[in-house]
Amino acid sequence: MPLPAEMRFIDLPSFGKPEVMTLARGPLPQVRPGEILVKVEAAGVNRPDVAQRQGTYPPPKDASPVLGLEIAGEVVALGDGVTGFKPGDKVCALANGGGYAEYCAVPAGQALPWPKGYDAVKACALPETFFTVWANLFQMAGLTEGESVLIHGGTSGIGTTAIQLARAFGATVYATAGSKEKCEACEKLGAARGIDYKTEDFAAVVREVTGGRGVDVVLDMIGAAYFEKNLSVLAKDGCLSMIAFLGGSTAEKVNLAPIMVKRLTVTGSTMRPRTADEKRAIRDDLIAEVWPLLEEGTVAPVIHTILPFDEVAEAHRLMESSSHIGKIVLKF
Repeated sequence: MPLPAEMRFIDLPSFGKPEVMTLARGPLPQVRPGEILVKVEAAGVNRPDVAQRQGTYPPPKDASPVLGLEIAGEVVALGDGVTGFKPGDKVCALANGGGYAEYCAVPAGQALPWPKGYDAVKACALPETFFTVWANLFQMAGLTEGESVLIHGGTSGIGTTAIQLARAFGATVYATAGSKEKCEACEKLGAARGIDYKTEDFAAVVREVTGGRGVDVVLDMIGAAYFEKNLSVLAKDGCLSMIAFLGGSTAEKVNLAPIMVKRLTVTGSTMRPRTADEKRAIRDDLIAEVWPLLEEGTVAPVIHTILPFDEVAEAHRLMESSSHIGKIVLKF
């Protein structure tokens, strides 16, 4: 079946509030060597999308300016040199941009088959959070069976994914969240203790529940506001893994002594600037280590709401409110 000349996509004519986004029409993306063209059935909404809309997270020079970093749909065309995929395959993918559109070109090394039994909505809720959690919590921080981890933002898309994966691989999980309801949701996903950061001192709680030892890893998306307290709750040889700065990126008058005294590692990364080869390596790990867990039901994406594409502004407002538990999905 021939491809159409034009597609619908969410345009960002200027930076600003959610309502600056508009539904527009334009040409399909050109498929470059090593890429696949996917007819998008559903796309995930993520905080980097919000930051890009606000003008604080510019896309890489070679990336689509259209918002959207994760999609699910059907392969409709292959770029030169692509192997392992064919038209008609159902895939989800970590996009470099362009996901808020009817068609999206993505590097083949960042695409994965839908787990058995999944539809587009469930599949599109996987790539961004699973790539991020796997890279930061397991590859970089080295979380292993028998260790413990504190996960901030436990009911975010990242948090719900991290709790489940950490438990699946044999770690003890503690998670912060902003209400009793959210803490209970964290515990239902496998956290040993949900900590309400609005009414409890998370550092004091962690020291209490670990008998003063602390945790082996902290997965943090808050940044400066939590930096010193994160260092204080790490056990010897622990690792602080930073993935966002919702509480600021500049910390002042911080006591760095625990890093030396406890031999701590502080690391961090963002996914978008990673090379295609680095993302392919993460993709391969996910297929080998995580996809079986999804197919057997040990781990599953938590989806808060599904909205039609033309309600993208409402999706962004919901993301900014932080009232959701799990993923926000757009569906054509």
